[in-house]
Amino acid sequence: MSASEPRSAAGRPDPDELVQPSQAGVAPVARRELRRRATAWALWDWGSASFNAVVTTFVFSRYIASDLFVDPAIVAAAGEDGSPELTLALAENASIVAWAVAIAGLLVALLAPVIGQRSDGGGRRKLWVAANTGVTIVAMVGMWFVAPVPEYIWLGAALLAAGNLFFEFASVNYNAMLHQVSTKASLGRTSGFGWGMGYVGGIVLLGVLLVVFIGAGEGGGLLQLPSGRDGGALDIRFAVLASAAWFLVFAIPLLLRVPELPPTGAAPPRVGVLESYRILFRTIGRIGRQAPRTLLFLVASAVFRDGLSGVFTFGAIIASSVFGFSSSEVILFAIAANVAAGVGTFVGGWADDRFGPKAVIVVSLVALVLAGTAVLFVDGKGMFWVFGLTLSTFVGPVQSASRSFMARITPEGREGEMFGLYATTGRAVSFLAPALFAAFVSLAGDTRFGILGIVLVLLVGLLLLLPVHPRPTLIDAPATNSPTP
Repeated sequence: MSASEPRSAAGRPDPDELVQPSQAGVAPVARRELRRRATAWALWDWGSASFNAVVTTFVFSRYIASDLFVDPAIVAAAGEDGSPELTLALAENASIVAWAVAIAGLLVALLAPVIGQRSDGGGRRKLWVAANTGVTIVAMVGMWFVAPVPEYIWLGAALLAAGNLFFEFASVNYNAMLHQVSTKASLGRTSGFGWGMGYVGGIVLLGVLLVVFIGAGEGGGLLQLPSGRDGGALDIRFAVLASAAWFLVFAIPLLLRVPELPPTGAAPPRVGVLESYRILFRTIGRIGRQAPRTLLFLVASAVFRDGLSGVFTFGAIIASSVFGFSSSEVILFAIAANVAAGVGTFVGGWADDRFGPKAVIVVSLVALVLAGTAVLFVDGKGMFWVFGLTLSTFVGPVQSASRSFMARITPEGREGEMFGLYATTGRAVSFLAPALFAAFVSLAGDTRFGILGIVLVLLVGLLLLLPVHPRPTLIDAPATNSPTP
């Protein structure tokens, strides 16, 4: 802020001062109003934790992959010690869940760029956030009908795939709205605030579900809902239903407070699907010619973001298989890890605006590589807590700064299209961390060595990022053939 800009009596920026959002075509707005819009925008992240934490990670996906969806005769014959038949049945269930998510990911990779492209400039960005969020919530409500019957696993897998698909579509336009709720000077803080709200929302919601619906042992928490096959798994099903309501409630502020993106003269004409893909491939070619480092960032971020996913996906497996964590200890560690990631995200958002997103990403990836390597050599639960929480702390800043980096290098008016590419590249290499984790475990015959696969993915992403420098508006609009200055 310059010396001539108005300040309050306390020396702080005047909340009624008009500031310019970084989105092209959005009129200046009072600082306090922009902050309210940013808070409403971030509450969507808070609410979306109901899908990320409950549906895809800790509750529903584990529910439909459990022995509740195995033939009761096989479960009874296995007893407490298990059996090869039960192991095979559980592997089949896990495979069904994995393929459902993989198919959804493939569809996202194919469709996200066109979805984002069609929302730019047309004044329908918030509309598509609302529509896709609504379909996601409907899929979550449908999960109530997935009773613990083996044949119902297909319904559960289909709803999981549909939820993932439309959640990713909503995220494309939601991420693009970052420019509408922040100034160029506050992109990093606003992005970090959103990511942090997501982590905190997940922690709060998981705590509520644990206390009210699921409970730590037999029985369904304060409500004492019946669990297991005989009880119809009502504890899990009610928990997912409550999570759908959670998402709905916290998505509403964005829809009420953040204005729709004004239509602009830059809106692309309506074209068919095939022409949309021709535009997509021309865009990729133009990025490669005019801004090769921007294209390199898309590739680099796809790689290291897959490594970040591996940290959380396989952290619990390493904790239980290598360090002997019980189920309750894994849950406690997961909550602590989300707290650490949330704190790291808030701090990383400040550092993003102070030092730039690349510095935040590089420092965080170096810390992740070092902490991940240390897990290979330490013993004891205490040491895993130390290095595991270190890993978690630096995951959030990379996620937030990567989104901020993308927002900074995106040409004005084409945020949806570029964030669609951002989603596509992330999905395109989503097999890397799981494949390398499995490869190192198989080669070494020890689950501990799987961390090397994750570390390798993070390191490759870091090396790809090093030549990249954030520069705004590097790419010509589709109708422009002039070279980038």
